Amino acid sequence: MILETISHLVAICADHGITHAILSPGSRCAPLTLAFARHPKIHTRTISDERSAAFIAMGMAQQLQKPVVLVCTSGSAALNYYPAIAEAYFQQIPLLVLTADRPPEWIDQYDGQTIFQDGVYGKHVKKSFSFLPESTSPDALWQGIRTANEAIHLAEAFPQGPVHINVPLREPFYPENGEEIIFPKAQVVLKSKAKICLHEDAKRELKSRLRNFNRILLVCGQERPNPRVLEQLDLLSKAKKIVVISDSISNFQSDHTITLHDHWLGLKEIKEQLSPDLILSFGKSIISKSLKLFLRGSAASHWHISPDGTAKDTFQRLTRVLCSEKLDFFTWLLETIEPKDADFHDQWHQLQHSVSQMLPRVLSESEFGEYPALQEVVQRIPPFSKIHVANSMAVRYLNFLGKRSQEIICNRGTSGIDGSNSTAVGCTFTTKEPVTLITGDLAFFYDRNAFWHNYSMPNLRIILLNNHAGGIFRLIDGPSRQPELEEFFETKQSLSARNISDEFGFGYVEVKDRLSLQKALEQFYSPSIKPKLLEITTESKKNADILAGVKDKISRHLLSYGFWKTRI
Repeated sequence: MILETISHLVAICADHGITHAILSPGSRCAPLTLAFARHPKIHTRTISDERSAAFIAMGMAQQLQKPVVLVCTSGSAALNYYPAIAEAYFQQIPLLVLTADRPPEWIDQYDGQTIFQDGVYGKHVKKSFSFLPESTSPDALWQGIRTANEAIHLAEAFPQGPVHINVPLREPFYPENGEEIIFPKAQVVLKSKAKICLHEDAKRELKSRLRNFNRILLVCGQERPNPRVLEQLDLLSKAKKIVVISDSISNFQSDHTITLHDHWLGLKEIKEQLSPDLILSFGKSIISKSLKLFLRGSAASHWHISPDGTAKDTFQRLTRVLCSEKLDFFTWLLETIEPKDADFHDQWHQLQHSVSQMLPRVLSESEFGEYPALQEVVQRIPPFSKIHVANSMAVRYLNFLGKRSQEIICNRGTSGIDGSNSTAVGCTFTTKEPVTLITGDLAFFYDRNAFWHNYSMPNLRIILLNNHAGGIFRLIDGPSRQPELEEFFETKQSLSARNISDEFGFGYVEVKDRLSLQKALEQFYSPSIKPKLLEITTESKKNADILAGVKDKISRHLLSYGFWKTRI
């Protein structure tokens, strides 16, 4: 029979508005699996590879902004969740992770599929709970109900994140033939959500301090799109009150924000003219290493906006944490501060304008390779598509190319190559709009089990940049100078995605030049019943040469004409 604690747990999940669960096959987890599968309000899917399953759940939760349940059996299955749980923790994505376990008396007794599961995810979950192994007493049921409510609330509370419940289970695991699972009326504990904003005394103090700053730079960290916040940022920028910098993963890019900063912040002659005296920031990580180094080398104060009052000192300049919602703070800021140093604002925007005019021409004149190919691709991606982008060079190329209107999603919590395919697959389960995955060869082949399931993904489009190596290592000074580069850093490989496409029934085309790429893109986003994969085959060394050549042309152009010194 299904334990009463389990049926209460599932009912509580449903009444909290959790509607999706990703299950992986196993016997020890059968009571959990059957209860979720039979609940009428929860949509369950089965993904055999637990590592892929966890990233798929994360990709869903990132879009839904609600916890997605993960269920696995005992033993190493739980360990395979770990990469995605760490990513979700640092990206602040809610997951409810349920791991079935042996009862405590059988732990470390050479029993099958048994490891130390209590607290197995360490600091990479917001909290780890454990159900009692017995559920016959009223107190055990009360503990299970209380734990379920607390875990769900904690996963959803700011900052959102993964929460783990370990569930020891004894046999029998399966109900008798014809036995129904009765879901009780859930004992849901509700919590009110307070709006976090600056109190009046803090606003008066900040207003006074803001008078001391004339060159204010706002850095947007990784976030989901928020049109209302972007509207306030655009108004602040147009009024020349602040300069707004947005990486692609920040999702706050517009005609009034700086998005091409990587093209000039490495130039000493330019960046010395652009130093701020106050850095404002919100959100999580940024991609641009040159921006990080630029801000770490400044003498600016740094204020971080965070509803829960926590902040990371990324730029080594942190002086104040502002406990406020973003929208409230920027609305107040727009009403409060006067226009600042116009030259400071104009210098940043003149550089942005100059590079935006020059970059497409330089890329169109370059040899065929990943960078110019991706420029062709992004022009064809529908404006309503979600763009998932893998780490290493794929996300950097996208950042170099500047403003995008689509939502950009990347696993920058831990910045690993694992799970990029799976996260995009999870996204396809939440929307009928196109989901575009831009990925490199190592990330793509590493996560091929993302497609090993029985669910349709007609809206998935994959752009594979295959240079048969880890091309980013040619751009890093250390490994690029070593004789072991190709064997031990690039890890050259000869794989093609054609076989994977055939295996999973994807539409497939390979291109090796600009003309065939343009032709392939003409029909790439037309409706289909299967995913489509476009493999762009290039050479690693040539890609490095193209990137260096583009950077050199733009740098020489900016330095020759001194655009950073001229007002618009």
